[in-house]
Amino acid sequence: MQQIVKVTDLSKQFKNLTAVNRLSFSVNEGDVYGFLGQNGAGKSTSIRMMLTLIEPTAGQIEIFGMDLSKHRREILRNIGAVIEKPDVYKYLSAYDNLQLFARLSGIKPTRKQLMEQLEMVGLAQRADDKVKTFSQGMKQRLGIGIALVHNPQLIILDEPTNGLDPQGIADIRNLILHLSRESNKTFVVSSHLLSEIEQIATRVLIIDKGKKLVEGNASELLDPTQTIVELQTFDNAFALQQLKASKWADKVQGHRNNTIVIKLDRREIPSLHTDLANMQIQLLSLQPRHSLEDYFLQVTSGNQHVDTYSN
Repeated sequence: MQQIVKVTDLSKQFKNLTAVNRLSFSVNEGDVYGFLGQNGAGKSTSIRMMLTLIEPTAGQIEIFGMDLSKHRREILRNIGAVIEKPDVYKYLSAYDNLQLFARLSGIKPTRKQLMEQLEMVGLAQRADDKVKTFSQGMKQRLGIGIALVHNPQLIILDEPTNGLDPQGIADIRNLILHLSRESNKTFVVSSHLLSEIEQIATRVLIIDKGKKLVEGNASELLDPTQTIVELQTFDNAFALQQLKASKWADKVQGHRNNTIVIKLDRREIPSLHTDLANMQIQLLSLQPRHSLEDYFLQVTSGNQHVDTYSN
């Protein structure tokens, strides 16, 4: 599979702050690449370096097999991007916005082509309406339409669902999936909405404090046989003591928010339930959880909020 993006040892230093610290990752053709991290993790800084909006302190970025520092114009001609909220002209219509940005990109599409572009992002019926009458979700879809107007191979979206209502979020999610599957577009999508990335991403990168923590196929990271189980008992201290002295000791992850956290194969849950009863642990609840959010909390600095107990 062709590699579209290759980032090697990328770093960005702002005076005493290291925003990105020797970050390396790759994006393959056809990926919907989920770029995850807490606020301040370095996602937006990394994306801005990929778009040459800021200059790296160190490291290398290759896109389409070319060095970004040497082939900037050639590379950017084949990239579409929306950084946070799209910059559109609210007193112009959706059609006029699209036509204007097309001309700025050096292309002169026909009205039919522009209408097809608006149809693709679900705005054909509102083509002649002024953007000031649009919802935020519609503006976001128009921004993606503008990013696509020159038919780029790579589309970079930085927090594309920020400030959207549930319907707007669903619209953006469905649009990304449609473009990925039907038009074979490659996406890099940064977001703090883990449930959304879980539904669209083929590969995932998680960074924390500018450093890569994990990268891989979403299906592999979210191994369905490995499940997080959260226990609530009448006496967690007693329960932890019993579990630490049992065959479950190496599966106990710790304790957070009055909940004991255990990681195990989901097929072991019935056996765990039986052993809890035999250890006379009075159970209030046993809740299996398995999602990108749970995985994210395991590998990011969210783990700082998990208190581990020892005998």
